[in-house]
Amino acid sequence: MNRNYRINCHYLFRKCGDLEQLKQIHAQVMTQGLHHLQHLTCKILNYYTKFNKSVEARKVFNQIQSPDIISWTCLISLYLQVDQPCKAFSVFSELIYSVQRPDSFSIVGAISACGRKQDLSHGKMVHGMVYRYDLGSDPIVGNALIDMYSRNGRIEAAQLVFSEMQIKDVSSWTSMLHGFVKCNDLESARLVFGKMPQRNSITWTAMISGYIRAGKPIQALELFQKMKSEGADPPNETTIVAVLSACADIGALDLGRSIHSYISKTNMNSEDVTLYNALMDVYSKSGSLDRALKIFHEMPKKDLFSWTTLISGFAFHGDGNGAIQIFCEMLRMGVSPNEVTFVALLSACSHAGLVGEGRRWFHRMSHVYNLEPKIEHYGCMVDLLARAGLVEEAKKLIGQMRTDPDAVIWISLLSACLVNGNFKLAEMAGKKVIELLPEDDGVYILLWNIYCHANRWEEALKIRKIMKDQKVKKKPGCSWIEVNGVVHEFVAEDKMHGLRTEIYLVLEGISEQLRLGSSHYYFVEDGSRI
Repeated sequence: MNRNYRINCHYLFRKCGDLEQLKQIHAQVMTQGLHHLQHLTCKILNYYTKFNKSVEARKVFNQIQSPDIISWTCLISLYLQVDQPCKAFSVFSELIYSVQRPDSFSIVGAISACGRKQDLSHGKMVHGMVYRYDLGSDPIVGNALIDMYSRNGRIEAAQLVFSEMQIKDVSSWTSMLHGFVKCNDLESARLVFGKMPQRNSITWTAMISGYIRAGKPIQALELFQKMKSEGADPPNETTIVAVLSACADIGALDLGRSIHSYISKTNMNSEDVTLYNALMDVYSKSGSLDRALKIFHEMPKKDLFSWTTLISGFAFHGDGNGAIQIFCEMLRMGVSPNEVTFVALLSACSHAGLVGEGRRWFHRMSHVYNLEPKIEHYGCMVDLLARAGLVEEAKKLIGQMRTDPDAVIWISLLSACLVNGNFKLAEMAGKKVIELLPEDDGVYILLWNIYCHANRWEEALKIRKIMKDQKVKKKPGCSWIEVNGVVHEFVAEDKMHGLRTEIYLVLEGISEQLRLGSSHYYFVEDGSRI
């Protein structure tokens, strides 16, 4: 009888497609008293792992009398999948106490757990086990160690592991590249990238994402074009999302459109919500809000970030009422906002000068949705009140903050005070900014202008002296423009652009036309001249 049930269970496992079916199989195994059969229990454990059900998987694991190394590793991997590295490492500790010899996969799980929870001391201990159990020859172990040391800010240790690896695969090189990117050392990352004997789409994406995170979208886009021209692995969804992020940062609409066409032609995963969210972000930040709205309505699936991206798009275009309408529609659809959504909404109110709406939603955020305002939300409200000329109310709100205000908040207050002529409060805000950002050239210039305007020449000279003593230099302005699908970067007083001669000729022509135009007078019907 039991044999027939066992055969039936194996058949059901092959047909198991969702969690509900798995629970039915599990119940049948328990009812028939087959849970003592280790191979069946391990199979149930594996399926709970597949569905990311850590609580159920742990209960099943506890029923295994003598779990083998595969079962231990399965549970460790599950806790990593559901982002519970502490529990993953706890299971590994149990494995060691059970006097079982870990293998490469369980060791990798423990190292990954130490990396994610930034536990260097335990990471070093597991590294010692690698030598003790002679597991260092496996590349996946070395790759995990590189990642662990990089996450803990020990890039030198990661480099040492990399240099000692006898076998380096493409993942090893990519792990080292990732390490330098995490430590914000793009120069070293690019050197590793250049030395790699082989690259895949993950490698390219890592380098492209590194440039984007470092605020270098031009370099990211150049690398993407190189990726396509070298005939490397075709870009995957992750690569495309990274590149679209760069397009959004600099408003490269033509390039964003071409990537959109590439997505359509290659039939890239139409169920990938992140991909469509990135497209919406590009179109909304590049001045094509209607196109972003069209994508939103055509999306087969929407998540909270889809709604938030669209609200941010309306905020970016100064359409506060449109942002509020989308937000209210989101609530009607039963989607609950998070802190990021409220940043987008309050930013929209700020850009549109909707003081009443801003106050209302800021209040409802904490009192209705139980979301504690963070510094970004206070920043939006200070900006909203300051733009509306309510500088004293803005100052009062800053005093009510449960966290120390950052430089952005003081800069918002400073700018508003200058517009409203409140130079005393502007001086106070300016000094706060200097305390937080002593290398920011802009605030020194603003304070210098304040003192000059008030004929306080002694203070103005002191500001100049502080700039000189601290070697603060005015940073050149930077802008981008896209022409025929090519993004050009311009820096003030930069003469490195390939078309600089032609550009300056055009600028001189425009200046000449403006000069000539200002000397001409036009007469109206009453004979007066303008």
